[in-house]
Amino acid sequence: MDNDMAGSGTVNERAPDGDRSFEAVRDRLDMSLREAMTTQRSVRRVLSDDVDDDIVVACIELALKAPTGSNGQNWEFVVVRDPRVKGELAAQYRKAWRVYGGIGERVTAGDEAMARIIRAVDWQVSHFEEVPVVVVACLSGPGRFVPASVGQSTHYGSVYPSVQNLLLAARSVGLGASLVTLPLWNQCSARRILGLPLSVQPVCAVALGWPRGGTAPPGAGRWAMWCTWTATDGGTGVTAGPCSAEPVLVD
Repeated sequence: MDNDMAGSGTVNERAPDGDRSFEAVRDRLDMSLREAMTTQRSVRRVLSDDVDDDIVVACIELALKAPTGSNGQNWEFVVVRDPRVKGELAAQYRKAWRVYGGIGERVTAGDEAMARIIRAVDWQVSHFEEVPVVVVACLSGPGRFVPASVGQSTHYGSVYPSVQNLLLAARSVGLGASLVTLPLWNQCSARRILGLPLSVQPVCAVALGWPRGGTAPPGAGRWAMWCTWTATDGGTGVTAGPCSAEPVLVD
């Protein structure tokens, strides 16, 4: 669920007494995993206020605790603060959004929930240079030389667990965060902008900043799919229901 609150205040209600230093939020990294997971959401509307380097480093250090394929540890994280670099990434974002956003508006016409998300993305596209920190997650080295479907899953599976750790760490300290890929749609341009060699592939970016205005409510009413296997005859069963319901075993 996206944060579509557009308040103009500068007080981050998640940070203790508005203090956004690392010392003020350090203890929040001890937030329970359950709380971080159940209250996490994409927050695209963020303030331009600075984010302490020590907070960013702490979040990335937790990101690096995630597993990688064959323990390759072949991730790279590029922290972008330079206004010029963010401006060039923003230009790429806008090129892609002119196409993707227009399609999204047509396809989701009449769906207010999706319209809110599109408005939030549109805000981010228009203000991307103002996002204080953009962390670009990359993979280094050649891709796996195995069949494409397996190779892609293995290759990208070595970075997205780390990205999720980064998002959860950001949630715990009160940062707004969102995963974006459109600024990197042109890999050649992205490498040039970021100064990356051909051996390093930019995969996705996480925009970080203190939330602007309020926060969206938890994602109540989402639906989950459960798959269950019987241990006796190998039969399978599938059932669906709201997240708050208990899984139902099906023979």
